[in-house]
Amino acid sequence: MEVTGIVNQRNSFFHKLTHVRLSRLIMTLFVILIAAPLVAHYYLSKITSDVDGGTPDPKLKRKNPLDRKDPFHTTDVKTQLSELHRIKTSVSNELRDLESKRQKLQSQISKYHMDIEKLRAEKDNLEKDIKTTQLSLDQLRLERDELDQRYIPILKAPQQILLGPDANTHIVPPVSSVSCHMHSCFDYSRCSVLSRFPVYFYTGKQLLDFGTIDSFIESSVSEILGKNQYRTYDPTSSCIYVAVVGQTKSQSTDLKSLEKALHSLPYWHGDGRNHVIMNILRQPGNANMFSGVNTGRAVIAQTAFTETNYRANFDVLIPPSLGKVSGDIWQDLPPCSPIRRKYFLSFVGVYNNGVLQSKPVIYQNSNVNIESNELNNLFENGHGSDDVNYQNRNLKSINDVNNIEEGEEEEKELDFEKTIVEYLKGMEKATDHDQYTQFSCDNPVPGAVIGEWALCGDASERRDLLVQSTFALIFAPLNTSYVSTAVFQIRLYESLKYGAVPVVLGNYMQLPFDEILDWKKAAIILPRARLAEVHFILRTYTDNDIALMRRQGRFVYETYFGTSYNIFNTVLAILRTRLTIPAVPVPDVPSPSVFNTTFLTLKLEGPEPNPETDEVLGPLENPFGSLKFKQNFTQYVAYQMFQHPGDPLRMFPNTPFEEILPSEAKFLGSGYGFRPVNKGEGGAGREFSESLGGNIPREQFTIVMLTYEREAVLIGAIQRLKGLPFLNKVLIVWNNPVAPSPELRWPEIHVPILVIRTAKNSLNNRFLPFDAIETEAILSIDDDAHLRHDEIIFGFRVWREERDRIVGFPGRFHAWDVHSNAWLYNSNYSCELSMVLTGAAFFHKYYSYLYTYSMPQAIRNKVDEFINCEDIAMNFLVSHITRKPPIKVTSRWTFRCPGCPRTLSNDSSHFDERHKCINFFVKVYGYMPLLYTQYRVDSVLFKTRLPHDKQKCFKFI
Repeated sequence: MEVTGIVNQRNSFFHKLTHVRLSRLIMTLFVILIAAPLVAHYYLSKITSDVDGGTPDPKLKRKNPLDRKDPFHTTDVKTQLSELHRIKTSVSNELRDLESKRQKLQSQISKYHMDIEKLRAEKDNLEKDIKTTQLSLDQLRLERDELDQRYIPILKAPQQILLGPDANTHIVPPVSSVSCHMHSCFDYSRCSVLSRFPVYFYTGKQLLDFGTIDSFIESSVSEILGKNQYRTYDPTSSCIYVAVVGQTKSQSTDLKSLEKALHSLPYWHGDGRNHVIMNILRQPGNANMFSGVNTGRAVIAQTAFTETNYRANFDVLIPPSLGKVSGDIWQDLPPCSPIRRKYFLSFVGVYNNGVLQSKPVIYQNSNVNIESNELNNLFENGHGSDDVNYQNRNLKSINDVNNIEEGEEEEKELDFEKTIVEYLKGMEKATDHDQYTQFSCDNPVPGAVIGEWALCGDASERRDLLVQSTFALIFAPLNTSYVSTAVFQIRLYESLKYGAVPVVLGNYMQLPFDEILDWKKAAIILPRARLAEVHFILRTYTDNDIALMRRQGRFVYETYFGTSYNIFNTVLAILRTRLTIPAVPVPDVPSPSVFNTTFLTLKLEGPEPNPETDEVLGPLENPFGSLKFKQNFTQYVAYQMFQHPGDPLRMFPNTPFEEILPSEAKFLGSGYGFRPVNKGEGGAGREFSESLGGNIPREQFTIVMLTYEREAVLIGAIQRLKGLPFLNKVLIVWNNPVAPSPELRWPEIHVPILVIRTAKNSLNNRFLPFDAIETEAILSIDDDAHLRHDEIIFGFRVWREERDRIVGFPGRFHAWDVHSNAWLYNSNYSCELSMVLTGAAFFHKYYSYLYTYSMPQAIRNKVDEFINCEDIAMNFLVSHITRKPPIKVTSRWTFRCPGCPRTLSNDSSHFDERHKCINFFVKVYGYMPLLYTQYRVDSVLFKTRLPHDKQKCFKFI
């Protein structure tokens, strides 16, 4: 019953509550929840103030104990005060103890938080290591599978295999020596493709029977032989035998004596097989000294040939040797700009109709002057008497010349030459005097054959005209029986040297080294019938066309024509290429350690630096080098190298110009070394980080770090490299003449660290092709350049797609000074750049070889002079070779090194020197190779919105 009553009361309460107005309910709650606490707080505060000694409320009737007049009460008050003071002190102590405990607990909590964060970081690192290890294991499995399935070609520099004296094989002689070809007149058995092309040179007493050679040529040969890498002193193992027999001081040479001297060479072997006889021309005269001489199966290399004694693809047509013996020749060459010069077209010459010189010096004592009875005696004495074709060859040459001397033919030629003169004079008048032609002179140079335009003036006068000419006209002799003449070759030589694009009228002429050179890139070759249209044709050439041809002509001159050394080596290169023998490998630079073999370096101990990113950037692999000499015997590669700037006369372990396979090839049997992203299915950041992907098989890179007197900075830089994927090794180029301190502690990273001793303190040491560099990719980095791992890996991935360029971080550009008409080096922020500093940049090792061995020595000397500009020099070189600008990656523009005691760039003269360097390098190259670019490279998914289950390629790039 009681329960029922309580329930009824509760129900009635709620029933009444539902009928109460909302405003009354709110007022009631306000009084209960707000007003009542405020009143209570007011009175309590009054009481507290009274206790603390405040003014007592007069309404209170409480008696003050101090108002009592009891004398004994004072003692009680003091006792109470003392007790209160004691209590206060005790409470204060307890509060201090509690605060101390609180601080200790707080410290412990902070420590626990730090431990938790440390454990979390360790967990993340362990997970990263586990993932990296898993990736590495996957790479090892792939390597094992590839090794099991792969066909392994020979990928190394060819080992030398020499043949002995019994290697001479019998060769069936050709019908005549004029029909000689490599397959019929050359003994291949002496020249194994692995022989490295040993060459035996006749010298000294062995050549006395040929007469006294021009002193310049004699000294040139002596210097050349001292440098030649193919030379052998063992004639029994030689592939070819070379005899330089001209140009002799005497303009007259007895043919019988010359032939006897040839056949008396110690290793002539009866028919001159595998012999190369070189007649080097210094001046018009004796250019075709072997006409009428039975040269057997010997290859003839000279400047002038007639059609009947030139054996195509067997003999070698060479340019005249009018320059230095060896060395840099850029000082003698004019700049390539302006593209259009004062004279659009120029020609100076005088026509030789037989009156100019009754007996041309160039062919004195040649077969064209031999009487018929002398010719019969020649054959009776065994000089080709059993060779019908050989006789016909000589007779044809005589008949050709006789036909020229006949009146009717001569009149036709003179009429044609008059037409040429009249047309060119008329064209000169109609073209606003931008053409210079002259058809007579007081001092014609002897040596022109009949029917040819002779040279006028001396070499300096011809130079003054050519450096002002955009195009230079070169007429081929009217007598088409001449394959080449000395005067024709001199005109071509001087046009290339002084930057006037050669315009050859007469497409029946042979040009020097045409077996390996594409002359259409450097010269305009037209038939004579196009004379009336030549001006129109030339006017269609744009500035770009002219600049390209002038630059190509300069390359041909500097590489193949400019020195006797280059001419000599090019002849050997042609013969070597015919025989499919690779060039001599370019040498690596030794990598001596600064430490002796017994010294043990101290290991750096202590905490490892925290990783700057938690990204998995790739597997940690065991170091492996790039495949070398992959194209030793690839013929088209050898011929392509002859057409481009660089060093075509050497063989390189790798080049950045290798052709790329089609994408499907890697999945259809040609997948060795490839690591497609997600096995070819692609993906975002997670899949991307597991493989290198791209169009090139997997590879690694080598870090080359230059340092000088900054040991602490160096050690810190090396420490930061630990755990960097795709790193092969680290080379420290120790530029300091003082060895590192034996107490210096070196960090242990997952790859070898080599500290290399250098011969001298030079910034050029940064680019030496050390033999310890086994990868194609080099990351050149300063010891004070701080790059994160993700930045380095991103730069490496970009370089793999642009391996012929410099790919790096700090960008700079060259600016034109309109006041001084010169170039300036500029490091300001800019939307265009043309250089990437090699203090943090990737480049191919191929450019290290070129920088050290092929780039003009004057540039390296300038770097040593200023102790500056090596990075500019490398940018010039790469842009000159590729005609492409560098590639900048990420947003970095510069690096700061707070801990560095001093830097070269802080010197006030730093920028002045760099201005001077740029303008000097332009003089050396003849033009400005640097090109501008207006973009930088970031990762594909940078700033792209992704689903939550996808990762970016790089978090911060």
